[in-house]
Amino acid sequence: MTREQDVKNAVEVLRKGGVILYPTDTVWGIGCDATNAEAVKRVYEIKQRDDSKALICLVDSDARLQRYVRQVPDVAWQLIDSLQEGDTKPTTIILDGAVNLAPNLIADDGSIALRITNEPFSKELCYRFQEALVSTSANISGEPAAQNYCDIAQELIDAVDYVCWSRRQEHKPHQPSSIIRLRQNGEVEIIRK
Repeated sequence: MTREQDVKNAVEVLRKGGVILYPTDTVWGIGCDATNAEAVKRVYEIKQRDDSKALICLVDSDARLQRYVRQVPDVAWQLIDSLQEGDTKPTTIILDGAVNLAPNLIADDGSIALRITNEPFSKELCYRFQEALVSTSANISGEPAAQNYCDIAQELIDAVDYVCWSRRQEHKPHQPSSIIRLRQNGEVEIIRK
């Protein structure tokens, strides 16, 4: 199957409110439409995770990121620019003032965790889907994240509506993203290195 067909199949499932397994710029992810509360609820159920723990969203560009945050602070743009210039680890940024997303995806304090992906498959998937995509590690809550397709439990594969074909043969180490919390007042907190 071509990457283009794989992306097309995944987008069709996402548009119908389905849940997918897909390769990202970090570990394999469980994904759904970040604006669809029912789909987000299913992701929490599949992961067996408390919905008080917020999930990360992937987007393909700066412009798309701006659709989901009331006001992106200048320090966030400086950080994003510096991350995109270097060969740095993918970094998720938690920002205040989440908007246009499923309510059960937004943390109690109104924040959302977003990451701009530059990995070819997930970037094209986000671009073609035209919405933020939930991206939580493909594992049952508390178990190790699936670095490669072969690490994903059969229970998860059976629970989703579509499993992407791209990068299934890959066998190399992948790490979860770094997570940085940025507050409106400019305060920066490193959550995960």
